[in-house]
Amino acid sequence: MVANTSLDMQSCVSQKLQAAFEPIHLEVINESYQHNVLPGSESHFKVVLVSEKFENKRMLGRHREIYAILADELAGGIHALALHTYTPKEWEELANTALKSPACRGVGGVNR
Repeated sequence: MVANTSLDMQSCVSQKLQAAFEPIHLEVINESYQHNVLPGSESHFKVVLVSEKFENKRMLGRHREIYAILADELAGGIHALALHTYTPKEWEELANTALKSPACRGVGGVNR
């Protein structure tokens, strides 16, 4: 399946994850501006996804499912994807918060 080019990358990722996981909470955050990329880039994302479909699945399995769903986007434009995946119970225990992404430590690239 090819990504819908009429959508921006953030919207495309959001729609695919919404359809696949029917989440009770979903955030797709474009963090590209925090990295050494051109303004307006859509290459670095953080996803916070809370779904009952993660019940009885380890983190690695959850991430593999997401990577499979976003295979085209990962092959064609997304450089980094920070995943925060939770069951509703895990999310409740975190008081509905997710970890902040670390600062970019990359060297080289485009200067802002």
